[in-house]
Amino acid sequence: MAFELSDEHRMIQETVRDFCEREIEPIAQEIEDEHRFPEEIFDQLAALDMLGVPISEEYGGLGGDTLMYALVAEELGRVSGSIGLSYVAHTSLASKPLEQFGTDEQKERWLRPLAEGEYLGGWALTEPESGSDASSMNTTATRGSAAEGSDIDASEDGDEWILNGTKQFITNASEAGSILVKAVTEPDAGYDGISTFIVDPREDDGFEVTTTWDKMGLNASPTCEIRFDDVRLPAARLLGEEGEGWEQTKQTLDGGRISIAALSTGLAQGAYEHAKAYSQEREQFGQPISEFDAIRDKIVDMHRKTERARLLTHRAARLYDAGEPVTRESALAKLDASEAAREVAEDAVQVLGGYGYTTDFAPQRFYRDAKLMEIGEGTSEIQHLVIGRELGL
Repeated sequence: MAFELSDEHRMIQETVRDFCEREIEPIAQEIEDEHRFPEEIFDQLAALDMLGVPISEEYGGLGGDTLMYALVAEELGRVSGSIGLSYVAHTSLASKPLEQFGTDEQKERWLRPLAEGEYLGGWALTEPESGSDASSMNTTATRGSAAEGSDIDASEDGDEWILNGTKQFITNASEAGSILVKAVTEPDAGYDGISTFIVDPREDDGFEVTTTWDKMGLNASPTCEIRFDDVRLPAARLLGEEGEGWEQTKQTLDGGRISIAALSTGLAQGAYEHAKAYSQEREQFGQPISEFDAIRDKIVDMHRKTERARLLTHRAARLYDAGEPVTRESALAKLDASEAAREVAEDAVQVLGGYGYTTDFAPQRFYRDAKLMEIGEGTSEIQHLVIGRELGL
């Protein structure tokens, strides 16, 4: 399989790289220190048509493929893990499922503003007591009748859904215009009893962001706990059919893992570039430290790990675009790239020595940001489980 990029892919890559170096890199540490979501950056990304890269033009997207989207995610991660994380959560988790599973009406109402960059989206699966074991979720959606005088647009039989529960570690929740929420609709049906609902954080009564977490890294990307207290939703807010939520989740995560792999590759690339440049400028004992075997070998290994992660990520993206099953390939890319990001970032800190431990230099930021890549959208342990199953083990 060829991995050469087309002219269109290279144009998008170069456009985003130029934007990142000009607009994001100068403020990357500042927004982390301030724990500030950079709304202005996402407004500019929207103006560049980057918030709907893999979404069809019919609903306001760019009409690009998964590989093009992965290239954008990588370039963002190369300068800011926070901006990259909010971007991929918006695209692969909040937008893509609407395109895959939504009705024409849902796509027009909910997908178009996401793809056009009117606002960001979120996706809510994890709960305080339900992490890797998503089947044990406690958030519920029960049927109820629309109250007289309610502005709920109820279904033909007068039913609505009443949502209750808490979701944890939800990216973008405090900034989102829509959130896709997983909830139990049939308590005794296990995975087959999970459904997906579209929640409007701005309008739906009973929705609340209860916590925005301070984190080890990625603090310019909001990570929230959210609560639903008798949130009344019209029947039209059910995404797909009742009980399809877990199958939707598995398909979404196949693409989401490619997103995290691409973001991880970007983090590794950024850390590698900073370490390489420093090693060529920093002199000890009368020569650049890159000329010492120990440092040269470390830089070479960083490059090797980054390139390996990129190849696995691009392979998974191309297979996804070809309509091939990618569960194994996306898990493998995510596992390898996330671990590469952490290892390369750690080595970058080491190359810079004492300077690498200070916030005046970027490697410490990449190091802190990279750790989440081994946790979010399935831990490394879960990726081993997924890959083992795919191998028949």
